[in-house]
Amino acid sequence: MSEIAIIDYGMGNLRSVQKGLERVGCKAQVTREPQQIVSARGVVLPGVGAFSACMENLRRFGLVEAIREVVLQRKPFLGICLGFQLLFTESEEFGPQKGLDLFPGKVVGFHPQNGLKVPHMGWNRIVKKKESPFLQGISDGDYLYFVHSYYVTPADVSVVATTTTYGTSFVSSIATDHLFACQFHPEKSQKIGLRILENFARFAEKG
Repeated sequence: MSEIAIIDYGMGNLRSVQKGLERVGCKAQVTREPQQIVSARGVVLPGVGAFSACMENLRRFGLVEAIREVVLQRKPFLGICLGFQLLFTESEEFGPQKGLDLFPGKVVGFHPQNGLKVPHMGWNRIVKKKESPFLQGISDGDYLYFVHSYYVTPADVSVVATTTTYGTSFVSSIATDHLFACQFHPEKSQKIGLRILENFARFAEKG
């Protein structure tokens, strides 16, 4: 088994995710080689930018099938921010945009209300909706760092791991038995975020 693969599709904060994993003692390789991604012991899909541009790049670099294979093989997988949103059926950003469709649901935008600014930027609290190995040592009310204008609305609420409130209550992470994906940035969330990265690295180590 190889190390953790961080998917490089030409966008996103790849180096900061890599550094975060290194800080918890995990080797991680930034790559856009499909075979390296499929053979990795764990995979991270980070993301910053526009939904449609990211999907276009994933297609251009031949990464869509690699990601689907990793998730369908139930390999340890971590999606961060836009890398979380891309897992769903579609996004309303700049009109309907098709996503990876690994989870049924839509990505919708915040609508400014009560003086709240969009994007939602800064520290905010999570509310845990279920236990998960990826959230071991993370408490209800812990603060994590967010930067986003859109959020996911999963069709299957059983996958919801945490919610957060910003004008409205929104899903801030999902978890299955092999996958964790979050709207917040663990690599920017100091001690709590590093614990999540450590949990993922440990889970991937077990295979």
